Amino acid sequence: MAASMWWRGFEAVGRRRFSCSHRNWAKIVPAVDGGEEADLTEKTTAKTFSAMQAERHEQAERTILISCPSNISEKKFYKYLSSYGTINKYFFYEGFGIYAVVEFSDKESIGTLKGFSSIPSLQHECAVPFKSRLFNLRNSHPRELSAARPSVSCLKQSVIPLNELIRKLSGAESIDEQLYTVCKEYQITEENTRLRFLVCSLVKDIAAAYFPECSIRPFGSSVNNFGKMGCDLDMFLDLDSISGRNNTKTGGAFSMEYGTKRVASERVATQSTLSVIGECIDQFAPGCTGIQKILNARCPLVKFSHQPSGLQCDLTANNRIAMRSTELLYIYSNIDPRVRALVFGVRCWARSQGITSNIPGSWITNFSLTMMVLFLLQKRNPPIIPTLDQLRDLAEAEDKHVIESHDCTFVLNNKIKPSQNTETLEELLQEFFEFYGNFAFNQMSINIRKGKEQHKPEASPLYIQNPFEQALNVSKNVNQTQLEKFVTSARESAWILQQEGLKRPMSNTKPWGLAALLLPTMQSPGGKSKKKRQPASERIKSLLDSLKANKETAGYLNRSNGGRRHICTVAW
Repeated sequence: MAASMWWRGFEAVGRRRFSCSHRNWAKIVPAVDGGEEADLTEKTTAKTFSAMQAERHEQAERTILISCPSNISEKKFYKYLSSYGTINKYFFYEGFGIYAVVEFSDKESIGTLKGFSSIPSLQHECAVPFKSRLFNLRNSHPRELSAARPSVSCLKQSVIPLNELIRKLSGAESIDEQLYTVCKEYQITEENTRLRFLVCSLVKDIAAAYFPECSIRPFGSSVNNFGKMGCDLDMFLDLDSISGRNNTKTGGAFSMEYGTKRVASERVATQSTLSVIGECIDQFAPGCTGIQKILNARCPLVKFSHQPSGLQCDLTANNRIAMRSTELLYIYSNIDPRVRALVFGVRCWARSQGITSNIPGSWITNFSLTMMVLFLLQKRNPPIIPTLDQLRDLAEAEDKHVIESHDCTFVLNNKIKPSQNTETLEELLQEFFEFYGNFAFNQMSINIRKGKEQHKPEASPLYIQNPFEQALNVSKNVNQTQLEKFVTSARESAWILQQEGLKRPMSNTKPWGLAALLLPTMQSPGGKSKKKRQPASERIKSLLDSLKANKETAGYLNRSNGGRRHICTVAW
């Protein structure tokens, strides 16, 4: 039962807390009375992105997914599966029923299990005989277990409700602790990460029927360390790893090539490949439903739902720049623990204010918000993270990457020196709201490659330059109304923090700090509904007048002396 207890460490921690980064999830640190908890800001040396991907991929190849009966006995479950091979780790979760993720110590154990598994016999339907690594566990003696209660502990696969999060944040000792708490509560867990790589591995089993040497790798939020529990699973069908693509011709009288089908362009080849694999997923992959082939999009993709995991999946091919963007964010996340905490906090705030949405439209996206946080951190003095050009300049010859004439070069994360900046998260959160509450969006663009504002090349309300495809605006979807909503919310949040949010109240139940910013717009921090709210223009005018008066009284504080600037008016 050691493996079970290994996973159950998450459920039995009580008041103990762990690091914001899920890479250290097995390390549980007791709370320290009378001070900040050391594990909240602990910096660790992370694996490189490619090493992490390779390790997770190999792990997933030795893993199976099992649909279990509702009255499953964990003891009998473990004993039964151990008869096929050594189990490294396993855990249970609840979705459309109870499921178990089981990692064996070797792939041969899965082969042994498959040898003793049968294709179900159906009376009125016919089972498609595709032998995947998704199994159904049946009771051989149903009467014996019919009255039994399930003895397994299912791990959560969803985020904490907002009202419960606000309650937790209200009891925190500092705004720094609040931001790290949001990060810990919202981040993708170790178990969910394993599940995501397993789903990629199961889809790869389908694609391998046509391309035996291909790989399917997750990218985006699932692996860049900024993903929230429940986010979509973006998958990349990598055909570049197929051997023979870049073989140089050897000497001699002859050389040999594969006979291949030829099409007009790489885009056509991608569309054809995704169409066929999408059809195979639809026809053969158990648990995959709602398949949509969106092949005429700028980046062709296949969308589907993987019901056993509860994940919404997007499969693309030859999307190599997206993989580099994922690795870049992964590197930034590992430079300093404040990066992830601030991104999670800002995203949580934006969602509570209706600035972001799960529905595609004119809202600001989480990716755009992440770019805005990174840009702010590049502009601190001293900078907390380097610019992309600085990462490129640190790169060596083996780090060079050029994709479709786009320079995607940057140094690996283990070669980057930590920043000497000592600002607290409280200061950085305040600065985020003040900085973007005053930003000249009507004239300037955001560019994390340079780390400085540049004049906008086009008239989009919000212009955030794509770090690699530099002619593209990653926030082109955002309209003026949504941008103004963001600026208004940023100014109001800066005002709340300056006026009442930074002081922790005597009561542990009254929302303060970040918790006060997450309250519904019609509710005050004390929990009482407001009678009537002023129009936005009047509130902003009052806010700015108040801050202007404060500025005239106190004057601008010198940053080198620990001061913080106040909000001022900005031309639109």
